[in-house]
Amino acid sequence: MSRRLRKHELAGLTPTQLSALSTVGAAGPVRLGDLAAAERIAPSTLTRLVSVLEEHGYVQRCAVPGDARASTVSITERGQSALERIRQETTSLLADGLLLLAPDQLAALAAALPALEQLADTDTSAAGLQRKQARQSPPAD
Repeated sequence: MSRRLRKHELAGLTPTQLSALSTVGAAGPVRLGDLAAAERIAPSTLTRLVSVLEEHGYVQRCAVPGDARASTVSITERGQSALERIRQETTSLLADGLLLLAPDQLAALAAALPALEQLADTDTSAAGLQRKQARQSPPAD
C-alpha cells in the first residue's frame, strides 16, 4: 500500500517534490528560504527541487519587490490540479484499503487517530509556515 501511495505517476513527482508542492499550495506564495526550512532541506537542494517543479509547470518563481536577493514561489493552476488529482487518488486507495480491514482493526485505527494527529501537527506544517509569514509581513495600511 505504501508503495502505491508514494507513486505519483500522474504528476511525475518524487515524495520530496510532492511535499514541497503541497506546502506551497497550502501556504501560498512563500520565500524559498522559508520553504527550505519548512521542508527541512538545504537551500541548494530546494533550488534544484523548485527548478524541477517549474519545468513541470507546477510552480512559478517571482522576485520579491525591494529585495533583489529574495524570491518567492507560488503554485500554478496546473500544480493545483496535480495536487487535487493526487489527493483523490490517495483518498481512493486508502478508502479501498479500509474496506479490507476487520472491525477490530478499524477500531484500533480509530483509537490511534488522536496520537497520529498530534504527531502530524507540527509548526513546520503549512499552517505554521503561514503564521511565520504573517509575523514577518508589514501591517497593511
